[in-house]
Amino acid sequence: MEPLFLYDTRTRSKAEFAPADPRDVRLYVCGPTVYDLAHIGNARPIIVFDVLFRVLRARYGADAVTYVRNITDVDDKINARAAERGIDIRTLTETTLADFHADLTSLHTLPPTHEPRATDNIDGMVSMIETLVANGHAYVASDHVLFAVASVDTYGSLSKRSLDEMVAGARVDVAPYKRDPMDFVLWKPSKPGEPAWPSPAGIAVGGRPGWHIECSAMAARYLGETFDIHGGGIDLAFPHHENERAQSCAAFGVKEMARVWMHNGFLQVEGRKMAKSEGNFITIRDALGRMSGDTLRLAMLMTHYRQPIDWTDQRVQEARGLLASWAAAAEGVAPAAEADAEVVAALSDDLNTPAVVTRLSELQRTAPDALAPSAMLLGIDLARVAEAIAAGEAAKSAALTVDVDALIAERLAARAAKRFDEADRIRDQLLAEGIALKDGKDENGAPITTWSFTS
Repeated sequence: MEPLFLYDTRTRSKAEFAPADPRDVRLYVCGPTVYDLAHIGNARPIIVFDVLFRVLRARYGADAVTYVRNITDVDDKINARAAERGIDIRTLTETTLADFHADLTSLHTLPPTHEPRATDNIDGMVSMIETLVANGHAYVASDHVLFAVASVDTYGSLSKRSLDEMVAGARVDVAPYKRDPMDFVLWKPSKPGEPAWPSPAGIAVGGRPGWHIECSAMAARYLGETFDIHGGGIDLAFPHHENERAQSCAAFGVKEMARVWMHNGFLQVEGRKMAKSEGNFITIRDALGRMSGDTLRLAMLMTHYRQPIDWTDQRVQEARGLLASWAAAAEGVAPAAEADAEVVAALSDDLNTPAVVTRLSELQRTAPDALAPSAMLLGIDLARVAEAIAAGEAAKSAALTVDVDALIAERLAARAAKRFDEADRIRDQLLAEGIALKDGKDENGAPITTWSFTS
């Protein structure tokens, strides 16, 4: 089998992936903070690491891969949003989590092996914090527990940032009780009305965990003190993953939390940063109202996961067209038993999905029987795509308020009489109905016009 190469953010290099135990390959990816609908930027790591999960399962066996993606359900943003809406925190997190799962169903992602919630793992966080205090890597101050960054020599080796860059990038809270501005919170006292648990390290008041310790504790519970791959968006590399790595290594006395750190690139919309203030903020739910989950998946995968991606209408239209052509080529063809070797090779080269897209278009012409099993490695079911296209065409036909064939006949007559303004009016009328016309000639050279629905 083709060796699998992955890019490691920590070493800034691509190397052959070798799990600690091929019978127990372990992957952790940071999941959502459930306070609002997830946006398409959140969809990118979900789709990227779903493809990695599929590749690992195909290579090592479905039962040999453990994929953990956590749910953050205790957080400042959650508290603020619940107060803003005037609802209790549990109602907010349960509703938002249900919305997230519905979105993932539409994106056709495989469920992770485990999806732990932070609030179900407080005991593990408390235990880990007490270990860090006991071994001198954390300290208590003003009812907070803080991690002493200076106690870890390798802090910063993941993000490769200088101290000044880290201070700026972390937007550190220069609290008077900190020994060093870079020290970060492991535990904090809860305000009235906020979730609270018995605090570690002898603190008398109730409190709640900091964000970074949550992932360390959940990863350790389900994957062990060290594991194979840790993934997430590049925005998490610092400070979140840097802090995770530091506290996990310090708590367990290990050199590395994960053997490989993988990060996907940023997403922008039509050349601009996505933000509500820019008027270009797109939730997954919004996107799925305008396109299928398969279209969204492919539009994401047309760019290599480590590169920034520009989300445009043109990209979506291109993805939609590719899917339609692949589905048409595969329809009625008995699928091959295995995926195409070049597709497998491309995915084995640090998930080179753009090369896969190119190869699938080649297979459309040369080996359509390989299309379906090969596209499935991207999580794209071409039979499902064909069904969706047929259903969409039927729905559009049922919704038509005009007689297309009669209008085409009128237009042909207008063109024959050189009444081109009238011919253009009919063309534009049909286009407004979502009907695209294509002019040509029949086998005898007579003018004909065919039509199809626009995407």
